[in-house]
Amino acid sequence: MSENIDTRVSISLHPDNVTKLDGYDSETEAILAPTMTAFSEAYEGLRKVHDAKAAADRNPTWNDAQKVVVTDDYAQKQFARIAKGFDATRANLEKGIASIEQELSRPVESSAANAIAVEVRAHIKGLSVSERMTVIQQAINEGDHIIAQAALGAPAMLSGLDPQMQKVLSRQYHERHNQQASKRLKAMKAAKAMIEDRGGLVFKEMEKAVGMRADKVKALRDAKNAAEQAFILKDA
Repeated sequence: MSENIDTRVSISLHPDNVTKLDGYDSETEAILAPTMTAFSEAYEGLRKVHDAKAAADRNPTWNDAQKVVVTDDYAQKQFARIAKGFDATRANLEKGIASIEQELSRPVESSAANAIAVEVRAHIKGLSVSERMTVIQQAINEGDHIIAQAALGAPAMLSGLDPQMQKVLSRQYHERHNQQASKRLKAMKAAKAMIEDRGGLVFKEMEKAVGMRADKVKALRDAKNAAEQAFILKDA
């Protein structure tokens, strides 16, 4: 964790947490950079609100209520910017996840008319269910593309497979032989979950920085606005 820590702000929102995500490494660092930026902006935004409240508290011409309202005005602007950053980052992660999911879930390609493939499927279909699964999964794990593609690259019934099971095995095949995409998917899902789990902390942290619950701040603001109405000249 970086030494650049402000104890006034929840450590859960520190951007260095992104480096601890499952799947984060030198290969996924660039993909997760926007997530780190979003948390960095949230962390720094909250720090600025704390600084603003400290500055307001030093103003001898403001009473306690005015200090809170002025700080909250600033906090709301920071919150809007932070929320926009989280929303945009999450939306982009969802698009990326959907794209990789599609890539890893596509049908396995094979030459269904290939004579060897036909023999492989006939052999696999003649096995018991457990033996059939063992042969196909072993082919996937060992990188035997001839057997794996023969079984998964043609209609499921030709290999004695259930269509749904063929989809599951096809996904395993793509994940096994496209590990870079699988790593990106894992990292992006972890980043999305982190935003969803911790993004809500920003609201509570803003209340803490302002020094008062949002509903009480609203009551102060309403009272202030009502009082100011008395000083507005109106036409008779």
